[in-house]
Amino acid sequence: MGKLGKVDFVPFSKVDGIEERLKEGKISATRCKKCKNIYLPPRMDCPECLDEEMEWVDCEGKGTLVTYTTIHAAPAGFEDDVPYTICLVDVEGGGRLVGWLDGKEEDLKIGMGVSIGIRDLPEERMIYSITLE
Repeated sequence: MGKLGKVDFVPFSKVDGIEERLKEGKISATRCKKCKNIYLPPRMDCPECLDEEMEWVDCEGKGTLVTYTTIHAAPAGFEDDVPYTICLVDVEGGGRLVGWLDGKEEDLKIGMGVSIGIRDLPEERMIYSITLE
């Protein structure tokens, strides 16, 4: 299993290559070669046309804040991190992802521009991070 996220909830992933791209500092999506839909987080199967021919595309790491929430009652594996804020972001070029806020919740405004990065976690794990522009 990959090292994206703090806790693994599934035993395997079809998304080969994401770890290497994240280690290189790349925010990457997949694009269906048949229908050209872009998926972020990356997928290896297109839910639109059901094709399996996907290719990697790199994103600029910019987006727009859709919504956010601050977690006070943590799920398993996150108990030591509360409170923390997660953001849902529409990514420029296509796709939508969730990342941890690197900043103050009181500075957030729905619709504002944000930057998407990668935060290192213990045990060589990584997670998407959101910073304010």
